[in-house]
Amino acid sequence: MKRERLDWLAGNPFYTKRFGYYVGRRCRSSSIKAVAQELHLDWKTVKALEQEYMAEQYRRVGVPGPKIIGLDEVSLRKGHTYRVVVSDLVRERPIWFGGGDRSEASLHEFYRWLGTAKCQGIQLAVMDMWQPFIKATRAALPQAAILFDKFHVLRQLGVALDEVRRREYGRLKGKDREYIKGQKYTLLSHWANLDLRGKRMLKKLLKANKRLHTAYLLKEMFGQLWGYRSERWARKFFENWRASLKWQRLEPYQRFAAMIDRHWAGVAAYCQPENKVSLGFVEGLNNKIREIQRRAYGLRDEEYLRLKVLTCMLPAI
Repeated sequence: MKRERLDWLAGNPFYTKRFGYYVGRRCRSSSIKAVAQELHLDWKTVKALEQEYMAEQYRRVGVPGPKIIGLDEVSLRKGHTYRVVVSDLVRERPIWFGGGDRSEASLHEFYRWLGTAKCQGIQLAVMDMWQPFIKATRAALPQAAILFDKFHVLRQLGVALDEVRRREYGRLKGKDREYIKGQKYTLLSHWANLDLRGKRMLKKLLKANKRLHTAYLLKEMFGQLWGYRSERWARKFFENWRASLKWQRLEPYQRFAAMIDRHWAGVAAYCQPENKVSLGFVEGLNNKIREIQRRAYGLRDEEYLRLKVLTCMLPAI
């Protein structure tokens, strides 16, 4: 007796592939619980169908051969439990999620998975100034340039600004202190991103505190560094910016400037025409992963999260 194979049948006899793919597509924009309620299914069934759908999505794209990669880590939960996320910045999609932490050994797992031949094709690696990532990348990709992500650098400058704010709050008393209270996120925001009320509060704060005024202006000015096409002019801008710190008593900014000086090659790499990549993708992916984690709150299945991250930028099937 012969048995004919029908492509539209799934491995499970209780549903078709078309229905399984429909459930998977619905889960791209809704939670498992919401889809289960809508379709009158058990949530475990919906989760299983979505995992099959994502596994098929991932299988269809095959093993990547990236030219430019972005490296980052994602926190699974409190307690510094991290996984490494690697993205293809040309195709703008994550290609690897794994490791046991954010160590050098964890990143080496990715390079071993990708293989020596495809590692040799990588021309640029974008990352933050995390030494384990730098060491692993230099060892595995000696031919690749390293570029430090603009958003991570500016986040470090934001940390320095917040330290200045906290020091000023501790130094001042009475009414002068009241201007600073509750203004952390107003100070850390770009002027263009503030609403009318935020701009009024910021003006009042900067008028009342000269040191914070100086620190805020220096923070806003530093973003110009990524606009230069010549490393020589970028370095001149940075030296002038650092010189303006003199006599300002902004110790956190002095430490930030020293950090940039130590890692200058990875910052200046953006001046090279071949390294002009979209640095916003890794930041956008981070926001996407946080959204996925919120939607899957309470779910402790790491394989589900891995597939969810790896397929979040892939086209629907």
